[in-house]
Amino acid sequence: AIKGLAKLSKARMYIHGEDNIPSGSKIFVINHFTRMETLLVPYQIDRLIDVPVWSLADFGLFKGALANFLDKVGAISTTNPDRDLLIVKSLLTGEAAWVIFPEGRMVKNKKIIEKGRFMISYAGGKHPPHTGAATLALRTEFYRQRLRYLSKENPNEVKRLLDLFKIDSINDIMNESTSIVPVNLTYYPIRAQENILSRLALRLVDKVPSRMLDEIMTEGTMLFSGVDIDIRIGKPIQVNEYLKNPRIHEDIVSKKQINFEDSLPSINIMRRSALKIMQHYMTAIYGMTTINHDHLFASMIRMMPFKKIDSDDLRRRVFLSAVDGFEKNGMNFHSSVEMDQTHLITDDRYHKFIDFIKMAQDKDLIKLKGKMIIKNRSRIGSILEFHTARIDNPIAISANEVEPLQMLQKCIKKLAWKSKSLIQIMVAEKIMEKNLSEYHTDYERFYVKGESKETSVGMPFLLKGRKNLKNLKGYKDILPGLTKTIGVVLIHGYMAAPLEVRALAVYLSKRGYWVYAPRVKGHGTSPDDLAKCTYQDWVDSVDDGYAILSSLCDMVVVGGFSNGAGLALDLASRVKQIKGVFAVCPPLKLKDYAAVFVPAVNSWNKLMKKVRPAESAPMEFVPNHPENPHINYTRNPISGIHELERLMNAVEDNLPKITMPALVVQARGDTVVNPKGSKKLYERLGSTDKEYILFNFNRHGILLGEGSEKVHNVIGDFIENVSIAEKRK
Repeated sequence: AIKGLAKLSKARMYIHGEDNIPSGSKIFVINHFTRMETLLVPYQIDRLIDVPVWSLADFGLFKGALANFLDKVGAISTTNPDRDLLIVKSLLTGEAAWVIFPEGRMVKNKKIIEKGRFMISYAGGKHPPHTGAATLALRTEFYRQRLRYLSKENPNEVKRLLDLFKIDSINDIMNESTSIVPVNLTYYPIRAQENILSRLALRLVDKVPSRMLDEIMTEGTMLFSGVDIDIRIGKPIQVNEYLKNPRIHEDIVSKKQINFEDSLPSINIMRRSALKIMQHYMTAIYGMTTINHDHLFASMIRMMPFKKIDSDDLRRRVFLSAVDGFEKNGMNFHSSVEMDQTHLITDDRYHKFIDFIKMAQDKDLIKLKGKMIIKNRSRIGSILEFHTARIDNPIAISANEVEPLQMLQKCIKKLAWKSKSLIQIMVAEKIMEKNLSEYHTDYERFYVKGESKETSVGMPFLLKGRKNLKNLKGYKDILPGLTKTIGVVLIHGYMAAPLEVRALAVYLSKRGYWVYAPRVKGHGTSPDDLAKCTYQDWVDSVDDGYAILSSLCDMVVVGGFSNGAGLALDLASRVKQIKGVFAVCPPLKLKDYAAVFVPAVNSWNKLMKKVRPAESAPMEFVPNHPENPHINYTRNPISGIHELERLMNAVEDNLPKITMPALVVQARGDTVVNPKGSKKLYERLGSTDKEYILFNFNRHGILLGEGSEKVHNVIGDFIENVSIAEKRK
């Protein structure tokens, strides 16, 4: 039945740390947020181990048909009088593993920390986590060690205890030991909203209790709309270590008859040991929380000391918290946080920001006024009604869940209180450092003697918008000039490097514009590097450039040459904050022989695989005869041409989405790009303010060489016109 439910559900389960599951007797201690855990978690653990998995369940669930079902799947009521004896017996023999929820009940508000201590908040008040799992594990090991000792000293007492536990032979328990295995479940995203179950309930029941409605809306949405469930299994806690006390040892070896319910002389020491174990597994459980974007946005909003928050500023702070947090050891992150986070600053293509903001708006926790987020402090900071918390205040729920993660809390608090301008500088620093590090790593990895250029050719660079031409050495001197500046993201072409656009960058810098020239991934190293890249890698490189300049400048214009022009148009189609875009010789239609030659090469490779599969090596590169051999590659990877075509196909579909001022520049005698293609591209642009300029050059690379200053002037004038129009607004 549970397997069938799992197949119907859209929930996606990811299990981490299976190798931590020990041999021997096991109690799995797990955090408790939904009713699903009672059924789905034992089922998932059962798939990982070779023994049945039984669990404790709230006595209130054992009613009607559900009671019979729970009994069949190995759930025991918390009020069963034989509960402890059964658990200890099954742990001694290893015939079953157990799942126990130390909170004792669902913690719907996820509030488990108070004044630095574990304290469970629920509808009836507060209580510390239960020590039951620790006590049962200690009792199991107490009797295991006692039976081992008495097997030689007092066989009669051994027989009596074996009869008590209904164990056939002492050999069944001699070589085992008991471990407590902490497990954390983190759900993402948590969205309590109407679903098929809630609509059905509201239709069939006149007045659905708020408690039931909360559970149906929250857990029904998880099951039917989809949720990621990260199940993390921690390192086992060996219980034997907590029995190494002289007074406990005296009870273990005592020749007196000790019944299961007898109070031991060392009972107080055992209780203190149970408390220590409880603190250990609670710290381990919540220390494994899988950090996601909702956690970061919710915690940042709650900690920022402002009522009004600029949405771009919030995204930058969360970007830094994700990057800084991920660089620190000891924390676990959702897969979406493990990937590059620049999308938070650019186009939010994975909807991490907009989905969170929409949820917060729907719950009246925030309001949007243009780019400003206005916190509803009375709602965000209100005391949560336990049974409706998941519906009413998802910001508090997400922030509460990561409260036990002290390192993350320090990181977020530190960022939440920094000034907006300092955050901007930190973002630029962080991304530029990453870009430089990636370049040096790629250069070293793909270096080809005699083919790779000097590192200066492929180095990304940033030029200040001043009359001097010094590269930016440090970032602290930017602070006074952050306002009313224009930044230009300038992107080089295919098989080239940032040096290709250096002359234009210097010219624009002299006119007062900040310029950042990113290294497009796969370039500036060797063709072998480019052959391994996809056009999405190129897109990510350009996004980094925009993230840097949008953090340092008031407004951003983006432009590029050849393939760089295509990448500039792609960025402009996704990021509406861009104020203008220029494209120099954009390759919508290629006429270079290499592009035409690709289908023939593919056909040849397929034929060779069929005719001589063992002997033939595929043709992966074709020769390239560049206009600028000191910059460009001399081998053109077939895969790279495919990626270029994929990029331009995607760009062509999105051209109508580009609505900001646009400039297209083309050479009439271009040897690589067909001018008809760039004209078609221009016509499909959604911009009302656009211009197409055709220069009478008989080459492709018109940003360098004779007459290139004319192209520079046209681009500079375009940016100036964009600037004037924006300032008038």
